[in-house]
Amino acid sequence: MNTPVTFSDRMRALTGAWVARAGRFVHRLGVHPDTITWVGLLVVAAGAVLIARGEFFWAGLLLLISLPLDALDGAVARAMARTDRRGAVLDSTLDRYADGLIFGAFAYHFASLGQLEMMLVAIAAQIGTFVVSYVRARAGEADLSVKIGLFSRLERVIVLLIILFVPALIVPGMWVLAIGTNITGLQRLWYVYQHLDREVGT
Repeated sequence: MNTPVTFSDRMRALTGAWVARAGRFVHRLGVHPDTITWVGLLVVAAGAVLIARGEFFWAGLLLLISLPLDALDGAVARAMARTDRRGAVLDSTLDRYADGLIFGAFAYHFASLGQLEMMLVAIAAQIGTFVVSYVRARAGEADLSVKIGLFSRLERVIVLLIILFVPALIVPGMWVLAIGTNITGLQRLWYVYQHLDREVGT
């Protein structure tokens, strides 16, 4: 079965050599990849506080800073030839915390302004984001790689950066995220139904 080539895959191919060199350098400094993962979450958490306060530009800067950290932890793990899967589990778990913090902060911000409709849109984007990741994780347990859909993690981050640096686009951008993530989640679910063997006798 051919695995779709996603935008995220193309970006990894373009930046892979640089990230690998950075990973080897950081590993030589003695920095553990799990430390980088936790620092990345703290940076995102600080950005979420700024989103809740409506300080979008500075929140965007922090989110931008968190991007290389998100790639660097894996590169350091490969440089140290890490074989256990605890790092991957930690990374995925903290990514979900990061997603929850970001969209929760947007929901809080909209609620504080009395924009309850947009608060619900932010919650819908949060739900869709979790479903996209959840379907991929459950499919992975069955040795099925699921990468289809337009709103994987990198695409979501790009949209978030755009609306944070251009606040006039926050409302349409949040609608795009709410609709796009849920469509992607359903696309992935349908892909799983098509490619996983059906249980016999059900």
